[in-house]
Amino acid sequence: MKFEPQHVGSWTRRRFVQMGAITALAAGPLSSVDLRADAPLRSMIGVAFKKRDPRIAIIGTGGRGTSLLGDLLAANAQVVALCDIVAAKAQAAGASVVKAGQKQPDLFTNGPHDFERMLKRTDIDFVVVATPWTWHAPMALVAMKEGKDVAIEVPGVTTIEECWNIVNTSEQTGKHCIMLENCCYGYNETLILRMIHAGLFGDLLYGEGAYLHDLREELFSNAGEGLWRRTEHTKHDGNLYPTHGLGPVANYMGIQRGDRFAHLVSMSTPHRGLEEYRKAHLKPDDPRFGEHYLTGDMNTTLIKTASGLTITVKHAVSTPHPYDRINLIAGTKGIFEDYPPRIYFDGLNKDESWEGIEKWKEYEHPLWKREGEAARQNGGHGGMDYIMLYRLLQCVREGLPPDMDVYDAASWASVAPLSELSVSQGSAPVQFPDFTRGQWSSRTASAIATQD
Repeated sequence: MKFEPQHVGSWTRRRFVQMGAITALAAGPLSSVDLRADAPLRSMIGVAFKKRDPRIAIIGTGGRGTSLLGDLLAANAQVVALCDIVAAKAQAAGASVVKAGQKQPDLFTNGPHDFERMLKRTDIDFVVVATPWTWHAPMALVAMKEGKDVAIEVPGVTTIEECWNIVNTSEQTGKHCIMLENCCYGYNETLILRMIHAGLFGDLLYGEGAYLHDLREELFSNAGEGLWRRTEHTKHDGNLYPTHGLGPVANYMGIQRGDRFAHLVSMSTPHRGLEEYRKAHLKPDDPRFGEHYLTGDMNTTLIKTASGLTITVKHAVSTPHPYDRINLIAGTKGIFEDYPPRIYFDGLNKDESWEGIEKWKEYEHPLWKREGEAARQNGGHGGMDYIMLYRLLQCVREGLPPDMDVYDAASWASVAPLSELSVSQGSAPVQFPDFTRGQWSSRTASAIATQD
């Protein structure tokens, strides 16, 4: 979808630096959302979904929205409404719903704000947002204020103000806002998570995650994400897309559940990749030659947690690189690193060589044991998309708390604006807000880690 937001523009450098000072406050700024000023804040930690078979609406039926729709239908989800500014896309998605044996969903295609009309309906319980990034927060806020739980696509929201807005609005409305971080549900990620909780890695020390993916052709496409995603590279210099690599490591370390992100430093290389690709592939009179890119070709962000653990997060999408999320976790007894998946435990081999993970199948996550075949048949990034949505539906249908909540969404998403702030200040340390308002230290591991 190619939306043109009216109220969520790019920030000036002065305003961004001013917000940087605010991020040091543990309690954060008051929400700018139009809610009752005296409405009590109630924590959403451990709050269960209302038990029901949710009636779902999807905003954004492009490539990603259509993929999510397919997995939702495979998991027998009820889809009652679809919204997109391109009517043909919504119609095609609606045909998929009918083909799956459900009634024709209502379509909302009358401009970029027609989602507001859709969300006023009372026959919608859950909203999935799969739109360009700058629309995630505005749509999530409207959904919660209209009494709906909502799931937003990665990388969640884009500013610290938006992070606080989704937290405050979730607390004030009692509605969940979660991030659809599919990488937390991958086979390897859930296997290693179980091994960590079984104590095989000992005390954790450091981790690394990344999004290393050559997107140059997609960024310059005249369709899909090429219509809007390249623009982000003209606005920001930092880690634009941290959560694929960071989310699994945060789960490994129990972030927001006994530990929290304390501060980060971030640095970027020069930007060369998009300029060189443009020169090699576009005609000289192409108007895109007028664009000025800011995002460094490689951003490296170092995070220190409150208990002293360290995390390296990398972002590179504009240079040649095989797909890699790194997905590394190390403790006092061993280390795992993905791409390819390999593991080493103290004393495992005399020559200190890696081993594969095949012998650790006993730690396969119950979700993959039960639904792995269906996940692989339905696809979606190796099946992780299906597992994520199957589990989300399970939590709602059984009235369980979500595996990852609004505090995780805000914390993981905050790395993007905080990394930009650090880069702009010569890689200066920047403090993380505490979106849980101090409750992170008393939480236990999420169900995704301990589920039987």
